[in-house]
Amino acid sequence: MTSRAVPALRVAARPSGRTMKAALGIAGLGGAALFGGFLAFVACVERDERPLDGRADGIVALTGGAQRIGDAIDLLANGYGRRLLITGVNERTSRDEIARLNPSQRHWITCCVDLDYRARNTIGNAIETRRWMRLHRFSTVAVVTSNYHMPRTLVELDHALPGIERVVPYPVVAEGFDAGRWWQHPAAARLLASEYLKFLVAWVRTRFEDDPERSRAAILMGRGKPTKVVVEPRLMQGRP
Repeated sequence: MTSRAVPALRVAARPSGRTMKAALGIAGLGGAALFGGFLAFVACVERDERPLDGRADGIVALTGGAQRIGDAIDLLANGYGRRLLITGVNERTSRDEIARLNPSQRHWITCCVDLDYRARNTIGNAIETRRWMRLHRFSTVAVVTSNYHMPRTLVELDHALPGIERVVPYPVVAEGFDAGRWWQHPAAARLLASEYLKFLVAWVRTRFEDDPERSRAAILMGRGKPTKVVVEPRLMQGRP
């Protein structure tokens, strides 16, 4: 009777203590770098609205807040631009509704405001801004959006307008939103953290593509619905 050799059991190699420490160290450094970048991002968010730095050929307002639209029309009425583009308008939001929400500015809405219903996100806003500027042969544009959204907007516009076009930012500060004390307001902290991550994704994406209109990543990311004009984040007393 022949005996069979029992196969040796293989013991899975466990990572050494040194490897685990190195992995934890790298993860810690990555987390610290990410948090440091977040603090730098928050520091770049404007705390107060300021007068527009010079005039521009046109004005662009990105939807997402009724305050943005009103401020943009005020800039138009005060001669800071010749025409206004409101980009990313919901298909159910008409010119009459915008005029109803801004009754004192009805004349300007009728004569000098263009509505864009095609843009579905910030990438689309940048693309439509470029098309509109080139249609009207504008070389400078004042951009109106919320202060926390401005850094990502500028990344997308700088990518879409690589030529001689110049962008003048006009950040709008939503009522109740205090970027300087974000740690005291959970809703503000969540909003800034979300916007920071989106900013990082936009910054990385724009480093590897030539044109957002031909970018597969931009197309995949642009499948959401347009933002309605009258929506504004509610941040008072920590409410979402």
